[in-house]
Amino acid sequence: MTDQPRRNIVSRLPISFSAIVGGILVGLGAANVWPVLLVRLGVVPAAAAEVAFLAAYVWWFAGAAPGPWKGLRIDLGRGHPVRRRQWAWGLVAAIAFAVTVHAAMVVLFRIIPFPAGAFHAGYDLSSIPTLQLKWVACIVSALSAGVCEEMGFRGYMQRPIEKRHGPWIAILITSLVFMLAHLNKNWSLLAMTPIVFIAALMLGTLARAGGTLLFCILGHWLMDIGLFAFWWTQIAGVFSQHPISETGFEATFFVEAGVLGLAVVIFAVAVSRLAAMQPREPADSGAGIATAGST
Repeated sequence: MTDQPRRNIVSRLPISFSAIVGGILVGLGAANVWPVLLVRLGVVPAAAAEVAFLAAYVWWFAGAAPGPWKGLRIDLGRGHPVRRRQWAWGLVAAIAFAVTVHAAMVVLFRIIPFPAGAFHAGYDLSSIPTLQLKWVACIVSALSAGVCEEMGFRGYMQRPIEKRHGPWIAILITSLVFMLAHLNKNWSLLAMTPIVFIAALMLGTLARAGGTLLFCILGHWLMDIGLFAFWWTQIAGVFSQHPISETGFEATFFVEAGVLGLAVVIFAVAVSRLAAMQPREPADSGAGIATAGST
């Protein structure tokens, strides 16, 4: 054994591989805390515990907490302060993102029949006694997914790949992994796969353009509230539209397609405005997760 210190084994791995592993551990590991709390504690105490956990989670992984690797945590968690002028376009982008996903699903299920059984499988809230508590469960479930998945995928996974290979390769790789991570869901049918992938591309673009995960988390949370409450648990209603093969090209379908197109345009404008506010970042061909600054 030589006197020269050995490099950390993680630093020897390709940056994309180590970023993918790190992002999955940071994101999906934390996202599994909420289901355990819900089963063990019940809705109200579990919700309080989960909100406290998420606050501590963001405090640490976004770099607000003092301690080791603070500079690295700020960078990977995109924990830089949000400037006042970013807020308006960031909020517009987040809302437009959520509308885009739901409008895309509506249009999809006007083209093919809605597979209700696949969407409802695994989302049984019958053990929760009241509608109000079911809403709490859906909202906190959505918050947990939004915070943890964005921190893991668009933060700790995408950011190191951005620095090594550039933003577009990073967004593409992260989006592919995000899509693959959702293929185990009952609702992840072949027709839904492009929507999941495009949603990931949009979130990755928003993270890069805004320089923060805040607007991604908000958009993801809004999207998932709708998914949990409407598409999966039906506490907000039931999708009862028929495919155009039965109804024909009625006016309602063109309105739904128009909403989708308008939401995409608004999102693109908002993201371009956010990107214009960001300073140019020099390419970083240096170290990844294991060798970045530690203070």
